[in-house]
Amino acid sequence: MTSPRSGSRSRRAASHIAVRGAYGLVGGLVVVGWLVLPLTGRDDDDHDRVTVSRGTEAPASEAAPSEDGTGDGDLVLPVAAVGAAGALTAYTYTRRRRRARTRTTPGGAAQGLVPLTELDRRAQRLLVDTDDCVLTSAEELGFVTGLFGEEETEPYTRALATARSELAAAFLLRRRKDDTADTDEARRLLEETVTRCTEAGGQLDAAAAGFDQLRALERNTPTALAYAETRFRELAARTPAAESTLGELRERFAPSASLAVAGNVEQAKDRLLFATTRLNRSRQSLDRGDRNDRSDGAVDAGTVDRAVADLRAAEGAIAQAAVLVHGVERLADELAAAAQRLPAALTALETGVTEAHARLDGTAAGPPELPGRVAHAESVLTDVRNALSALGAHDPLDALRRVAGAGSVLADGLLDHALLPAASSTAIAADFVATHRGAVGWEARARLAEAERHLAHDHADAPAAETLAQRARVLAERDVRAYGHPLSEGAGAGGAVLGGVLLPDGGPASFGGPRTRARRALPPDEPAP
Repeated sequence: MTSPRSGSRSRRAASHIAVRGAYGLVGGLVVVGWLVLPLTGRDDDDHDRVTVSRGTEAPASEAAPSEDGTGDGDLVLPVAAVGAAGALTAYTYTRRRRRARTRTTPGGAAQGLVPLTELDRRAQRLLVDTDDCVLTSAEELGFVTGLFGEEETEPYTRALATARSELAAAFLLRRRKDDTADTDEARRLLEETVTRCTEAGGQLDAAAAGFDQLRALERNTPTALAYAETRFRELAARTPAAESTLGELRERFAPSASLAVAGNVEQAKDRLLFATTRLNRSRQSLDRGDRNDRSDGAVDAGTVDRAVADLRAAEGAIAQAAVLVHGVERLADELAAAAQRLPAALTALETGVTEAHARLDGTAAGPPELPGRVAHAESVLTDVRNALSALGAHDPLDALRRVAGAGSVLADGLLDHALLPAASSTAIAADFVATHRGAVGWEARARLAEAERHLAHDHADAPAAETLAQRARVLAERDVRAYGHPLSEGAGAGGAVLGGVLLPDGGPASFGGPRTRARRALPPDEPAP
């Protein structure tokens, strides 16, 4: 059945065709008129010339006609009209062809275009791939900045920031696509999503060559390896302390307070185990190369490539272990800060409830939803105070979140208290996505990107940011459960694949965009030792 909208579109199309036909007919008649006009005046011109010959002689200054009786000036306007008509016809034809290529049929399929569903799948793949490139580039850039300083790495920091900005815009565009029912608008949003992702990846691809020149890993492998080993030892020393901190959080607070980072220490150990293996392999490759140096001083390129690939994989694992350990340390600080802020937030909420009761008891009528908000705030006050009285049974971040949410319209300043729980939830979701990016899809990443945008925009957006971050974490965990734990040979290799440290072909991911991030991979006929 043809919808009213498609029917009206058909009637409009028919009317446009009729109008264009009328314009063409009028234009054709004008052209014919200009062509015929000189011929119709020819007999009159001959008669005039006969009269002149019988009378006085024509002045010499008058132009002589051509042999067919038509002057050159008589053809200027007709020729110009023909040219204009031809140009107009060509323009109209080209425009109609272009519109036909971009017009969709009533059934929804685009003529000569990628189907909308396929375009959406492409946009989703690009979002995930580009996000992986940004995360990997940030990890390796951290090592290079530690070696060379911020001034030397400023161009690559700038390229990464530009790529992040383009990617954030791409995530926002893809989310807006879900909010529109218009097919043309959805296509435009998806096409711009693809463009933004391509631009973000291109920024990193363009910077990869200069980045490699700065690192010069093939020449400076021993220096970079020594720095990575130092970072590894520092992190290995922090891991037992993080494990102890996690135990203290479990004893002091409710289980929900530390649940989000419950597996961080074990995953950090897994990444460090993988890093140990790869650091040792890299060191062995360098030692083997030193023993096999040729008399001319040349170094075996294959040995260096293996050492560099193993080193880069170890760096990625160390960076992710640092994220996991820091997640525990950060949460401990956030819980302590929330516990410190909670009494002031409770006092502010109690004041707001008292003032609201005064408004309800007075003559001034408040908003109709005020009684319900007051009742909810009183319930939150009771629950939180009861939880605080039971030692070890409360979750300070959750309590602060509830108090701030219940009193956001009753008391001034409570929105500021909502910022800490929102920032905590967003950081936890970001850590999970970064360390499990080999399995996490675009939906979780898109909601995380939107949460980060809300958090950076305005404190008033903190509740929305927290809701999005929590949803992102749920979606990411769902993706990881569906993906499972990859079975890979080697200590910790499965976690490295899950974390995106190793690409599907087994090579390490490096700074760069989709075209360059796999450049450290070893050839199939040169397996790592």
